Amino acid sequence: MMKLMRAPNVVIGQHWINVLAAAGIACELHNRYLSGAIGEIPADQCAPELWLVDERDEALARELIDAVNCSKRSSPCAGIAERRAIRWTGETAG
Repeated sequence: MMKLMRAPNVVIGQHWINVLAAAGIACELHNRYLSGAIGEIPADQCAPELWLVDERDEALARELIDAVNCSKRSSPCAGIAERRAIRWTGETAG
């Protein structure tokens, strides 16, 4: 297991987990309930964290999360859909 990143809050962290799970990437959301301990534990240690079961999924996981974050902007993230198609079908685009 490896820590991928911290989420700004539990809702976004769970959304990222759902995106990765839909792509077949096994992951877990840690520190889901630690926000109630802020004050007893330093706030920077209470943020939700995404952990990957398999370190080999790191590059694709980061791309997928970046793609989700880019979809909120006006310009699309070029190439993400093609890379995902390769992963899911095993075929090259083009």
